[in-house]
Amino acid sequence: MQDLQVKKFDWQNCIDYQVKILEDVSRTFALTIPQLPDSLREAVGNAYLLCRLADTIEDETKISSEEKMVFGERLIAIVAGTEKSDDFAHDLQNCLSPSASPGEHDLVANTPRIIYITHSFSPVQRRAIERCVAIMTRGMMEFQRNAGTDGLSDIEEMDKYCYVVAGVVGEMLTDLFCAHSSEIEAERSQLFPLSTSFGAGLQMTNILKDMWDDRRRGACWLPREIFEKYGVNLSDVEVGRDNPKLTPGIIELVGIAQEHLRDALTYVTIIPSSEMGIRRHCLWALGMAVLTLRRIYGTPNFIRGKDVKISRRSVKMIILTMNILARSNLALKIFFAVLNRGLPRAT
Repeated sequence: MQDLQVKKFDWQNCIDYQVKILEDVSRTFALTIPQLPDSLREAVGNAYLLCRLADTIEDETKISSEEKMVFGERLIAIVAGTEKSDDFAHDLQNCLSPSASPGEHDLVANTPRIIYITHSFSPVQRRAIERCVAIMTRGMMEFQRNAGTDGLSDIEEMDKYCYVVAGVVGEMLTDLFCAHSSEIEAERSQLFPLSTSFGAGLQMTNILKDMWDDRRRGACWLPREIFEKYGVNLSDVEVGRDNPKLTPGIIELVGIAQEHLRDALTYVTIIPSSEMGIRRHCLWALGMAVLTLRRIYGTPNFIRGKDVKISRRSVKMIILTMNILARSNLALKIFFAVLNRGLPRAT
């Protein structure tokens, strides 16, 4: 079906906006995406912003679950080119509360610029992005319908949640990487299953880091089954109050997340060393996630996300180290073995 593009924009102006808004809505991705080769940088940056729009809908406290489902379907439609992006942007902007960040307000208002870039990509790139946005948006909205402070039922349900919000992003990136390089395409069968584990590891790390911020919004993505083993009813946990009974469950989840991040390292080592930009993009995110897990493991009784947020100095250290080691699989394995030392393993 032909795209319903309501206006034409200046291409460079849209790209400049995309770069700027990435810096406003994500410090991490604003760092890692520019490492990618030119043929991937614009597509990955654009895809991240579309996923951020889905995130903004999911997090908005002012609109009901049913309204979120409607906005989610409209987002899927505008990415596919079957609905006007101007109407979507206007309607969603009117529903955003002050709790949404200035960057999110700006992104929603400029959705047509982002969609203009989306519709310029190759058919292969668009299919990968459309699939990701559809699975993520529908999955998130389904989980949102039952969201509450009592958490998810078990680790299996947590895995499903991590897939729809992050694992599918790993699959999309693998599709984009394979379209970019025939060498990477030759490794698709190995990369694809690891890509979901990569995404799950990053997402589990974020769930642990952001557990108190999520609870303040009335949501909890921790698995009840794990915490009930240690006598904790997640619905009774109070925001901002240190609860030592949470510690064993948090440490167990750190172990599971760390195993996923081991898969992430395997994923990176399969990427040809000639694709240094892709390897750096993945390694920077992986290194920051492992450091965050170390912070969580070292301070399991934290009560604010900022208590376990890694410093700018640590970020610079990861970037420098990854740039030096990125070409050598052996050096990377040794470095991450040292970085993971002392962290629990999944039981």
